Amino acid sequence: MPDFLKILALALAVAGSTALAEGVLVLQTDFGTRDGAVAAMKGVAVGVSPRLVIHDLSHENTPFDIWEAAYRLRQAAPYWPAGTVFVSVVDPGVGTRRKPVVVRTRSGHLFVGPDNGTWTLIAEDLGVTAVREIDVTRHHRAGSEKSHTFHGRDVFSLVGAGLASGRIEFVDVGPELAADVVRLAYARPQLEGKVLIGSIPVLDPQFGNVWTNLDEAWFQKLEPREGDRFRVTVSKAEQAVYAGEMPYVRTFGDVPKGAPLLYLNSLMHVAIALNMDSFVRKHGVSSGAEWSVRVEKLTP
Repeated sequence: MPDFLKILALALAVAGSTALAEGVLVLQTDFGTRDGAVAAMKGVAVGVSPRLVIHDLSHENTPFDIWEAAYRLRQAAPYWPAGTVFVSVVDPGVGTRRKPVVVRTRSGHLFVGPDNGTWTLIAEDLGVTAVREIDVTRHHRAGSEKSHTFHGRDVFSLVGAGLASGRIEFVDVGPELAADVVRLAYARPQLEGKVLIGSIPVLDPQFGNVWTNLDEAWFQKLEPREGDRFRVTVSKAEQAVYAGEMPYVRTFGDVPKGAPLLYLNSLMHVAIALNMDSFVRKHGVSSGAEWSVRVEKLTP
């Protein structure tokens, strides 16, 4: 077969497979991938519709860390097209009275999982237009009625796949609730004189960078210019773990290898790092409610 015919055949095959695709499902858990839990969730989804397109957000979240799951949704969800269904299962209260829900946002996304604070940040960023409680008497994997510790498989993956494939409609999920969700409390940014104070909601685990909740609008209150120097203090429970000076630069290579830098990360939030090294490991920094950061612009 001539090369151009091979290319045409491949293009037609791809187009055909795309046409047969039936909705997009994105999964997030704290299960890890060392056992069969995630595969079981995917198997349930494929059982609903073999034509579903299933993607992973992350399965390596810190176990039981609802806040981290909320932040990862903030990080990823806005980049997915309207109509995408997210199933997020970081659920230390599985089997308890927390409500299983589906959340619809102004952006046209659907989020399926426990109403335990996971939706805090997507509610702020994307807005909530409706919430329905999943009727588990109708939406529960057949044969799993005696199982109470794996709703990711038995309820959430099933419902998410049904919504993504069009097998069920949002109104069929269960009773409508107030258009709001359980929200986690967290420290908001502050400006004290010429010092910005923020929190460390999450780390960049692969490279050891420290991400803050100080967005670009807050940072602009210090009137920064590239090359300006800042004094940064990182504290745990108000005890300083790190204090030092660093420049504000566009990217890592603007400072020597191993040198500290302050920059705006991919979410346009203030972050601190070491060029080609781990700030987290070197200085013993972590994230969470106890961790805070102070950023002060130094006078030339």
